[in-house]
Amino acid sequence: MVTGASRGLGRAIAVALAEAGADVALAGRSKPDLEETARRVQAQARRALVAPTDVSVLAEVEALVARAVSDLGRLDIVVNNAGVAKVAPLVEMTDADLRGIVDTNLIGVINGCRAAAPHLIGQGRGKVINVASVLAVVGLPGYSIYSATKGGIIAFTRALGVEWARHGIQVNALAPGWFATDMTDPALSNPRGQRAAHPRHPHATYRSAARGWATRRAVGVRRVGLYDRADHLPRRGAFGGVIRRSRDLRREAGKSPRSE
Repeated sequence: MVTGASRGLGRAIAVALAEAGADVALAGRSKPDLEETARRVQAQARRALVAPTDVSVLAEVEALVARAVSDLGRLDIVVNNAGVAKVAPLVEMTDADLRGIVDTNLIGVINGCRAAAPHLIGQGRGKVINVASVLAVVGLPGYSIYSATKGGIIAFTRALGVEWARHGIQVNALAPGWFATDMTDPALSNPRGQRAAHPRHPHATYRSAARGWATRRAVGVRRVGLYDRADHLPRRGAFGGVIRRSRDLRREAGKSPRSE
């Protein structure tokens, strides 16, 4: 089950899971975009379930999990990826802006875990992957609320990982840096945004032992790939396939494949 699977990293993750042999339940708010992701999953000879879902509403996520189990037969992997962002100073954020970001990014992850809990605990195994962000540990102006939600995901993941270990369920978080997706296009399409993002990319300074170690230590994740200096795309690693898939999908769409 992949939330936020209608585009960007969610679509790339869903297709990569299908390539690895998984049937995938696809959740998101845009049914046409989910159907496009489903076509890409089915191209790998795997089944795809399209389920438009608002992850901020627990009842909808519970219905998603129930459909995944009934239509696909079981639930083994949960990827809580859905997320939104609004880049603006804190003083310009409205209550609606704040609630929208918190409810989707943080409550959505919690709802995904709550809804999947009975099935994963009942079968005594499972994998949960919560998608956070490097901005949980690296400050960037305009991202205060977004960063708070991603930091909350990391803290939640650490605690839940310990809580669910006795049930045979592994709970981990990914903290991606900058990828060229629809959500990051506004920031990366102007020189100011590129300058703000690039120096803070944790892998761009990986040769710096102090900063690289501090970032990995704070985020609580291991290094997942070795990056080429030219384009910062991984040559190998567990997450490399997803990153390459994201690049390939953007190339097919006629956009730049570069990931920042």
